[in-house]
Amino acid sequence: MWFDVAENTQIKVTCLVIGGLGLAVCTQLTHAVSSVALHGYVMEIQMTPATCMMDSQRSKRRKCLEGYSLNIVGLLPETTRRDCEINSSATLSPLQAKVVARVMPDENARVQLWQSIGGCVPMGASQYFRTIINYAERLKIPAELSSPETRTLPQSQIKLQFLRLNPTLPSTGIQLGCQSYRGENFLTKVNVCYKPNGQYKQCSSAVVGNCPSQITIKGSY
Repeated sequence: MWFDVAENTQIKVTCLVIGGLGLAVCTQLTHAVSSVALHGYVMEIQMTPATCMMDSQRSKRRKCLEGYSLNIVGLLPETTRRDCEINSSATLSPLQAKVVARVMPDENARVQLWQSIGGCVPMGASQYFRTIINYAERLKIPAELSSPETRTLPQSQIKLQFLRLNPTLPSTGIQLGCQSYRGENFLTKVNVCYKPNGQYKQCSSAVVGNCPSQITIKGSY
């Protein structure tokens, strides 16, 4: 599954996008978004052990209690439209919900995400979450990011591993986010940028990394 790939709120989103859509998906419009100029997507991947360690409230959530090593926050659309909220249902079939929960375990967060960005993506909720799963399965994750060991590595080494595992990913198509905790800079998120058709692309100036040259990766538990 995706978290072992080394081998093989209402949130108000203004202009951030994650992930890319296939051309076939783009033609299957399920609600009126044809007037939205979609420039691409940004898939935000959360480093669960580090974020759970830093936030006592998060530590009570399923992704923390069940030992997830990575978690997808969302596939955010990159658009100039300021209001992407939608009232349509984010209910998934039991089978699809089970599959999506492997990378997005918090159902409430999934509903809030869809309601906040659904008005700016050319698809319904089921197609949207299916797209996330497709992107997650395609993206290969370095083994260091899901290791049980806590280790400190050069940022350049982590990025190089991503590029080696994903040959079509440009060096500018990934950004790393860090937070300081008890004197160490922990990797807390990975942003991957996509064109509207799902191909990797250079991240826009709105998607920036803030990690220092040396990054600590919190071991999974």
